[in-house]
Amino acid sequence: MDRQGRADAVDQEMAVRLLPEEALTALGRWWAKNEPTYPDGTPGAHAVVYVPARWASIAPWPAGLAPASHAGDARVSRAEVTGMVADALRREAFTEALVATYVWGKGKSGTPGGSGPSTLQKILAAENLDAALAASVTALREQGAKEAYMVLHKAVPEFGPSFFTKFLYFAGQALHAVPGLQPLILDRVLSLSLRPLAAAVGRETGLDPDGTVAAWVWAEWDWTSHRYGVYLSFMHAAARQIASTEAWPSDATPDLLECALFSGPGPRPGRAQASREAEAARGRPPAH
Repeated sequence: MDRQGRADAVDQEMAVRLLPEEALTALGRWWAKNEPTYPDGTPGAHAVVYVPARWASIAPWPAGLAPASHAGDARVSRAEVTGMVADALRREAFTEALVATYVWGKGKSGTPGGSGPSTLQKILAAENLDAALAASVTALREQGAKEAYMVLHKAVPEFGPSFFTKFLYFAGQALHAVPGLQPLILDRVLSLSLRPLAAAVGRETGLDPDGTVAAWVWAEWDWTSHRYGVYLSFMHAAARQIASTEAWPSDATPDLLECALFSGPGPRPGRAQASREAEAARGRPPAH
């Protein structure tokens, strides 16, 4: 069996096994601690801190964010970003919707002239940006999340999956119902959360004894649309799995699981292990 065949086999086995007992236990502890923050079973209250003045060079600036002249800290929640995106999509103000999701995604790490504002400026300067965002929303509304991902993948320089899946996630929340599975955020943290689960399956089945397939499949960036589809299928199934336990709200949405995994209760490879796996996987094309 070639490498891709082993990757597909690990995916299929993960889809059957889903979250192991230790991950369910860790997630249960996370919920016990965070239930007061998310009593409705959604991560709508999940807020990030940002400094508006650090984004003063960015336009269009959503009215729902604090004024860009504000030099102190401000907070914005997922629910508030969803409201901004819904309003922007009604007006077909796609770049405004992008700015809201990007600032939320970057948070306080955005510094003047730093990777946040400067990268966003480059993205906003792309001639095809508005058309690409519009096409992705149309694809999301009419076809689904994987197809919308395909529209944006490698479409705009500097606009990678870690941030365009945030745009798709909030667009999906704003649209309420889309064909197939609701889009979720996939970034480096989420991918590295699933890597040790894939590595464990690979070891136990003999499909990936040294973890190099897991490192190749659950890379740190540039996931294919196929990988995004695998991710969505796993996350939605795992959300149903944990919702059937007493440790998790039965009516929780799948993005609550995404929020929890981002916060880090589940297994992740240590820095040395991740470095070895990345070195082993370097130079190989992403799994389809």
